Amino acid sequence: MTPHTIVVGGGVAGLSAAAAIAAAGHPVLVLEARPQLGGRATAFRDRLTGELVDNGQHVLFGCYAETFKFLERIGAAGNVRLDETLRVPFLDREGARSVLACPPLPAPLHLLGGVLQWSAMPWPDRLSVLRMAPSLAAARRALKRSGRVPDAGEITVTRWLQERGQSQRLTEWLWEPLALAALNQSPDEALATPFVRVLAEMFGRDRAASAIALPLRPLHEMYAEPARAFIERSGGEVRVGALARIAIGEGRVAGVEVRGERILAPNVIAAVPWFGIRTLLTGELPAGLDQLVADATAMTAKPIVTVNLWYDRRVMEEPFVGLPGRSMQWIFDKRLAFGSSTSHLSLLASGADALAAESADELVARAARDVAEALPGARAATLVRGTVIREKHATFSLAAGQPVRPQTRTAASGLFLAGDWIDTGLPGTIESAAVSGHRAAQEILNADC
Repeated sequence: MTPHTIVVGGGVAGLSAAAAIAAAGHPVLVLEARPQLGGRATAFRDRLTGELVDNGQHVLFGCYAETFKFLERIGAAGNVRLDETLRVPFLDREGARSVLACPPLPAPLHLLGGVLQWSAMPWPDRLSVLRMAPSLAAARRALKRSGRVPDAGEITVTRWLQERGQSQRLTEWLWEPLALAALNQSPDEALATPFVRVLAEMFGRDRAASAIALPLRPLHEMYAEPARAFIERSGGEVRVGALARIAIGEGRVAGVEVRGERILAPNVIAAVPWFGIRTLLTGELPAGLDQLVADATAMTAKPIVTVNLWYDRRVMEEPFVGLPGRSMQWIFDKRLAFGSSTSHLSLLASGADALAAESADELVARAARDVAEALPGARAATLVRGTVIREKHATFSLAAGQPVRPQTRTAASGLFLAGDWIDTGLPGTIESAAVSGHRAAQEILNADC
């Protein structure tokens, strides 16, 4: 097979790009350095339990239009469960349960109605959400008109919320968990503009846009293996364990080198994370590409910590719950994905700079305390096993002073970029990766016309 396009990187960005090109009838070659597809959204088999364990809990939202387009294309849409509207159960520090449930109203009135009915909020806190309505409406209008939201400058998320009169309790229970989940960074650090974009996507189109979608299978089975099957059925090829280098010469791609073989193709998509771009490119880089590499190298990474706990019995009655005010922000019961007869819980801490420095034993103990405080059913259960996953390069920083994110086209002819770190206007999410992959594929397909 002589490939029309070579895609280096087998995560969401690379596979969504490859699937789009394959769907257009072109042979595509995907090269993934690791022995398994999925990139930073994959799974591995736990050595003691034998279960497949995600390398971090990933949540989708109904507004992830490009992600769902990708899943539909590869026949994997049934591997996620999407709620009809936003519904989030919370457990406070005393274990008291409340639910933020949005009523059947047009967006964003459904959010306002949900908060106004939220029993966990005193009335003054509930009413403060009304002050968000003008900003949400303005952001949605701008997004629909130009594809961008108004630039908030160097204002942080925290300051942006304060300027809109959001109460401390509502911020702690709603806006801060949402910001941490979307941005993977403290609202005191992250700039407001990416968060405003998230809000405009979630609360401006329809009620389902803010609904939560949870994977029903381990991540690589959810999308990566179906993507491989689709690409191969379409006449393409997918190689794992294939460490590649992209050779640049005379201002264009000179080929892709893998295991001593140089493969030629008119189009190459570099779909690796920002921290992998420097070692991916070899040869004489044109000035613009050299600057891109320097900027990527200067991007600050932000970690995510996931603690997996196995109990000897079922301890949760819901797929997930929020833990406001705690260092572990969410608990997910993985029985939904893995079909375990007992309880395998996954506790997630986003923006986990401090937690990432703790030992595995400390993190397991911290997570077990949070579970015992929040879930009465866990207090009599026996903790069978605990493991920790530290994704040190989970996302890139969205703080002020970070390098400019690059565009899809590069200064080297024939070389395109895809990845959640490309300038999609979104934070480093699965949706940003899918947007970037489809954008790279479209650039190539448009050039063929």
